[in-house]
Amino acid sequence: MPRQPVQQTRPNAEKNPRRDPTAAGLRDASVNRIASHNYFLLEKFEAGVALTGTEVKSVRAGRANLKDSYGLIKDGELWLLNCHIGPYEHGNIFNHAPLRTRKLLLHKEEIRKLVGKTQQRGLTLIPTRMYFKNGRVKVELALAKGKQLWDKRETERRKTADKEAREAVNRSRKGR
Repeated sequence: MPRQPVQQTRPNAEKNPRRDPTAAGLRDASVNRIASHNYFLLEKFEAGVALTGTEVKSVRAGRANLKDSYGLIKDGELWLLNCHIGPYEHGNIFNHAPLRTRKLLLHKEEIRKLVGKTQQRGLTLIPTRMYFKNGRVKVELALAKGKQLWDKRETERRKTADKEAREAVNRSRKGR
């Protein structure tokens, strides 16, 4: 009986090297840097986003902005508001509206948990980053509590002190 040929596979085959790092999931498509400055981020959730084809292409091109966006739960569904996804440059008359309300996809149990937490005083849903995972666009939502001005100052002081301490340690190591 002839022996069947065995196909060799590489254990850690790299993804297509010519593929865009954002589309491959190696780099975030959009990050909301101001969120950690304005809010205490308490808990994070991963949600899918219902997008049209031109929106996905624009996100892949890096034209998404999460700066002023937020999540809202209405009638047991989760929505993303004020998320700006720029129009696709090669689109036609069927291109998407940049600021349209988009549906977020989350399990019912997670939505029910979020309903209970967002009804507490001062908690809101803030998208912190948008990225690709297995070819699908995902949004990381954070349950957030707003910072007061003195909280922001305290955070800045702490960051500055940590940075100065790290620099002092590095200088003492190089001085040996």
